[in-house]
Amino acid sequence: MTNVRSNWGPTLAPLMVVAGLVVLVVSAARSSSIPARPTMPAAVTSDISSIVAQVDQLFADQWREAKIEPALPADELALFRRLSLVLHGTAPSLEEIRRFETDYGSDRIARWTAEMLADRRFANYFTRRFSRFLVGAEEGQVLVFRRDRFWAWMSDQLHANRPYDEIVRAMISERGLWTDKPEVNFVAAVVNEGVVDHNKLAGRTARAFLGQRIDCAECHNHPFANWKQSQFEGLAACYGELNISPVGVEDNQVDKTVAPYRLQDRVTLNDRDVVPAVPYHEEWMPSEGTTRARLAAWVTHPANRRFDRAIVNRVWGLMFGKPWIQPVDDLPDPGDEHPVPTDLLDVLGADFRVHGCDLKRLITVIAASRPFRLSSQHPSFETGENVELIEQVWGAFPISRLRPEQVIGAMLQASSIKTLDHNSHWTMRAIRFFKELDFVKEYGDLGDEELTERAGTIPQALLRMNSEFAAEWSKSTIFSAAGRIAGMAPNDESCLDNCFLICLTRHPTAEERATLIPQLEGTKGDDRAYVVEDLFWTLFNSPEFCWGH
Repeated sequence: MTNVRSNWGPTLAPLMVVAGLVVLVVSAARSSSIPARPTMPAAVTSDISSIVAQVDQLFADQWREAKIEPALPADELALFRRLSLVLHGTAPSLEEIRRFETDYGSDRIARWTAEMLADRRFANYFTRRFSRFLVGAEEGQVLVFRRDRFWAWMSDQLHANRPYDEIVRAMISERGLWTDKPEVNFVAAVVNEGVVDHNKLAGRTARAFLGQRIDCAECHNHPFANWKQSQFEGLAACYGELNISPVGVEDNQVDKTVAPYRLQDRVTLNDRDVVPAVPYHEEWMPSEGTTRARLAAWVTHPANRRFDRAIVNRVWGLMFGKPWIQPVDDLPDPGDEHPVPTDLLDVLGADFRVHGCDLKRLITVIAASRPFRLSSQHPSFETGENVELIEQVWGAFPISRLRPEQVIGAMLQASSIKTLDHNSHWTMRAIRFFKELDFVKEYGDLGDEELTERAGTIPQALLRMNSEFAAEWSKSTIFSAAGRIAGMAPNDESCLDNCFLICLTRHPTAEERATLIPQLEGTKGDDRAYVVEDLFWTLFNSPEFCWGH
């Protein structure tokens, strides 16, 4: 018997490994944890028509006063690509484009906006964008900061459309471990060598949630605004109780007594105590709770217009490629007056607040507004007349350089006929994750300054032209989009059409057809595959591919 067992052992071992893998794959395939793709709503029932009309009227008045005619409405395929880049960080797949083209129902753009917002790709992508201003782009200290846990938590909040004010209150005031309570990573991100940087936290709170740069008041009174050094110190003192321990983020209170926040005076070099305080409207700050919880309530107070204006300006910037007011985190102080009915941030901010700080609604309203649906082309751009004025009054959709993850995301999506999302095979998702990291590292990343104006660089252009990325994802194989189009398109016209749709989300013009169809005529097999590869490479390197428009 002993010999029989020893003989079967080497034979059974590989079989058991294979069987185990099969079980894992089947389990993964049947796993109920993979969410299904959202279904297309039959009709849009949201009550946004009134606020959209209000926004459109603001721009109509602005254009009339400037005496300019806005651009024509954008082609719906261009709008479809624009929405996909903004909400999912990638161009739409050929599979999605074909569905969109055969959707003849009313309110097509509105319904597809709703579907994109319900798709998990929206929550995942906006989490990456939000994280830049919430926890920065620095690596942080791995022992007390878990970016991956923060991403997963934030994505869940956005997918569930949790009210934004609740999300912010949790980030500022929650306690616990960075793994069990991922929202505490907002404060853990500024911990260095076990020491909490209260000043950095105060500056980030004002920038991220109020759209105010008060950082310079750390050392002196603000030279242009009304921020005083004492106000900054009071705000930093609101995080004075914060303590990092083996059990995570805590508030260092003894018998409910607030521990003094002590700092060194920059002039006398003597230590002095600072009382936690907010820079304006102290009455919005509750008297009970930890100072962090009280600060969170003050930041998100319904009367705090700065909170609403800051997130509206931020979301506007993410959707248009540039914020309504630049820099995005240095808005003019709106003062204590009532909202101004002709101020875009006040108009959208009031609607945002009245509807429960609903981020998806805010995005839906902006996506339905006339400025978002304008073409990026304007007749004046051909003549050079009034170009600056048209850009100043948003008379055409602004053209902006795509972010690096959008460029590589669009390249990866173009390599597949089918949609790459959470339903894709895990190997494809893993490849996408690591390729994106590599590309962003080489392409360059502006970090939390992503909404500042920037120019393209020669190394970036060379990366698209000569790197392995463009070559790899345009290669014609039996599994790639290029290979399948080359082998399966019924004729030259269809082949060229599919190449343009999958790379640029549009059909080729008559001039492009006249130039490119002869390249495909009479080709078969490998020769045809090489032509399609060249087409993909050319379109990847066209200015149109790497710009939002």
